[in-house]
Amino acid sequence: MVLRIRLARFGKKHSPFYNIVVAHARTARNSRPLEVLGTYDPTPKAPRPGDTHGRPWKDIKLDVSRARYWVGVGAQPSDTAWRLLSMVGILEPQFRVGQIQGKVVKAETAAKSLITPTTGAGQEKVEA
Repeated sequence: MVLRIRLARFGKKHSPFYNIVVAHARTARNSRPLEVLGTYDPTPKAPRPGDTHGRPWKDIKLDVSRARYWVGVGAQPSDTAWRLLSMVGILEPQFRVGQIQGKVVKAETAAKSLITPTTGAGQEKVEA
């Protein structure tokens, strides 16, 4: 059965709190998971004392070694879990599927458009 790394919602009505869990793909969102990897609190907190930028922050607590294990054995993260795991440094960031002039652009095309070709050291320009 396919395993997913996803978020299970807890908390009150207007203050969500999520557990980052490993569960079977076909089970309900808040059903009993195989393992709880960490927590994510999306409500912005006041800036920390000593923070030079003074930006609000969101709390992510994650057992990195267990998350790497589950990704290594083939657990597929959801889109939101992928974003959180890439913020921690476990996965590479995904490119968002964008929309340019009413046309849907695939993720591969969006990734290629960010890479601009440059002249390498082995290539020489021929001047006329």
